[in-house]
Amino acid sequence: MMVLIALVLGFGCTALWYLCSTQQRLRSNALSAPWRVLAWLLAVGSLAAWIEAAGTGAGIAAALTTWMLGCVVLPYMAWWRQVKAEQSP
Repeated sequence: MMVLIALVLGFGCTALWYLCSTQQRLRSNALSAPWRVLAWLLAVGSLAAWIEAAGTGAGIAAALTTWMLGCVVLPYMAWWRQVKAEQSP
């Protein structure tokens, strides 16, 4: 159960990180600064949950892996959404 919580917190924080960026392409404008603070709080919670679930070393590695996966997937999702919108009549 703790792993599921860590995954949700990790992917939630990367989603907010991405949506707060000026380079994001899922919304017409970036989210405001308070959302960035929430993203960092979710990141800390995710790290704590991973450490609780897997131990210190493995927890840090798992948290970083979760964040990196989210940071890679979200831009591709935005690109895929844009391609789909351009293809539809």
